[in-house]
Amino acid sequence: MKKVYLYTDGACSGNPGPGGWCAILRYNDREKVLSGSEPDTTNNRMELTAVIEGLGALKQSCAVEVITDSKYVCDAVNLRWLHSWMNKSWKKADNKPVLNRDLWQSLAELLSRHEVRFTWIKGHAGHPENERCDAVAVEEYQKYLK
Repeated sequence: MKKVYLYTDGACSGNPGPGGWCAILRYNDREKVLSGSEPDTTNNRMELTAVIEGLGALKQSCAVEVITDSKYVCDAVNLRWLHSWMNKSWKKADNKPVLNRDLWQSLAELLSRHEVRFTWIKGHAGHPENERCDAVAVEEYQKYLK
């Protein structure tokens, strides 16, 4: 199974507001950068979209390490919140509906195709790929501010 590294970040100007995302896929010495934006969204939606788009770009099952500064995404998977939400008909522990259900459902489907590990890193702390992702995500949402 191929080992792929997926670096992701999402950014928003306002929350909600225009948002951008970036995903960098790295396999051996090959790299692919994906990015996009939405005119009215939230930071959490952009963080999720970056992971979804990155995993969705893989053409076969892979072992993927997702490196992100999003505690929201990491904790939802690593602390098994996502699993719990799915088992509780998309309700949180407080019985309120899960926010961004559409994106969580997409992510859950992609997680079933790959062997995925999530690693959290501190944002804006000099991690080269995280800084690149952030710069691209910001560039993406700035298209709406001109």
